[in-house]
Amino acid sequence: MKELKNNHQSEYLRVTGEIYKKYKLMGEKTFEQMEDKDFYYKTDEESNSIAMLIQHISGNLISRFTDFLTTDGEKPNRHRDDEFEEHNYSREKLLQKWEEGWNVFFKAFNGITEGDLTKIVTIREEPHSVIEALDRAAAHYAYHIGQIVMLAKQIKKSDWKTLSIPKRK
Repeated sequence: MKELKNNHQSEYLRVTGEIYKKYKLMGEKTFEQMEDKDFYYKTDEESNSIAMLIQHISGNLISRFTDFLTTDGEKPNRHRDDEFEEHNYSREKLLQKWEEGWNVFFKAFNGITEGDLTKIVTIREEPHSVIEALDRAAAHYAYHIGQIVMLAKQIKKSDWKTLSIPKRK
């Protein structure tokens, strides 16, 4: 059993960083199971494809975490609606977008100090503590990565390789 450190801020940053790494890896382990065409599968015309979700997560990561501590998390150059359009990007381009977004996040996250955690940042002109902004973003990405996994499971059916403990194991 791991023992908590006395410094709660340090522990929060460590745990939060690990959670983000796990979400990123969950997406990547899902992508490994997909064929190129699977990135564009939609359950219906109103649904999002995995490609759209990658575009959205990347766009959100870049917008929220570029100049995280000093500018509003909704950047004026972001085109959110475009993230939900099909662009027929190659698998390589989609994975490049995925990495680009996560690289922006981890660069910003690794620059956060314990003293920054109670600072106020804005997202769409609304104030949030850094802790609140990080937790809000984690929930957002977990939600969308869960959608990616669910779509992949629908596509792969019995060929799906679980990302966690298999049933009855």
